[in-house]
Amino acid sequence: MTSAAHTEPPSASGCTCFKLRRLTRRVTAVYDRALAPAGMRVTQYSVLSLLRRLRGASMSKLADALDMDRTTLTRNLKPLLDAGWVEVGRSAEDARMRAVHITSSGEAQFQTARAYWRRAQAEVNSTVGQGEVAALHELLDRYLPLFRQADGETE
Repeated sequence: MTSAAHTEPPSASGCTCFKLRRLTRRVTAVYDRALAPAGMRVTQYSVLSLLRRLRGASMSKLADALDMDRTTLTRNLKPLLDAGWVEVGRSAEDARMRAVHITSSGEAQFQTARAYWRRAQAEVNSTVGQGEVAALHELLDRYLPLFRQADGETE
């Protein structure tokens, strides 16, 4: 007989990866719907946002910051390059390396999209609760480093 004061924590049931991916697809859809009037998807918005913070980056540094391999990064950059929102050129640090920079057109597009992104963020906050979103961010920030791929591994 167990007492109510001494109950065991619930056990995890089901595949954690599946549950996370399912939630991610649904949350991504919120952002994609909101950003559609700006002509972009949340993945594109995220790349532009990161490039702004990094003030440009080598392909390797950008891929690392986005937690994706360079092949996936190249595929994700293509629509941004085609739209003229980013450019790829020689790195100022090492002429053998290619660097990605946001263009003035990309900056203008980012500024337009920012208001739509804020609407999506507000929708997520109101759906989940702002305190819960803050707790989720804290949890994710704590666990992300634990799943960092070892150097040399690919996705």
